[in-house]
Amino acid sequence: DHIFDKVNPEMEKLGYECKCLGGGKIDHNSKDKKIRVFGLSTGYGKADHSVTVEILKKTYTDYEITWSDDKK
Repeated sequence: DHIFDKVNPEMEKLGYECKCLGGGKIDHNSKDKKIRVFGLSTGYGKADHSVTVEILKKTYTDYEITWSDDKK
């Protein structure tokens, strides 16, 4: 909620129309090259974490990236 509220006005200035499809958390462990996507937003519900993982894999090609419905 806080990130979307901060980023959305700037994206609109660039001509983009944004909609939050859900949320969650990302645990990034750069030492072990692991990323875990999990949880949900209390305001927006749970994002489709499988989509988030596919986006992250494009940048973090040498990382182990996983997701779960765990809240912690």
